[in-house]
Amino acid sequence: MTTDTVADVRTWLGFELSGQQYAVPLADVREILRAETPTPVPGAPDDVLGIINLRGSIVTVLDGCARLGLAAADAGPNQRLVIFHDEQESIGMRIDALQDVLDLDTRELMPAPPGRAARDDDPVMGVLHRGDGFIALLETRKLCRLQTSANEAST
Repeated sequence: MTTDTVADVRTWLGFELSGQQYAVPLADVREILRAETPTPVPGAPDDVLGIINLRGSIVTVLDGCARLGLAAADAGPNQRLVIFHDEQESIGMRIDALQDVLDLDTRELMPAPPGRAARDDDPVMGVLHRGDGFIALLETRKLCRLQTSANEAST
């Protein structure tokens, strides 16, 4: 059997933003919380909603819709905060609704649609056709702006 025929199935957390389907690697998710109102941070970028205290740790909360350039959805009972964690910090992102945990074959990943604004921090890895629509797969480090290592940040 060649490597071309071996499936590259990974587990993803599906969620909704402004009526569109997205997914992030489940391994990058620390926890999921009910949405709460963060404390605003003056001078923060437009996609930063503020900060919350999560068991003694300060967590920056991003607006998922604003981060991806989508129209804001109305607040609803299904909104959640997805908390991501890397080696140095935790970042939260408000989403409109959770979807399923998905086992997706990333060999079927198609490039992101053309005509989108080119950005170095674009978190969209590509899209997968699923059912009657598409799911955009997101790279967590770019989504949460975690590209810099501790060595780069200290210089």
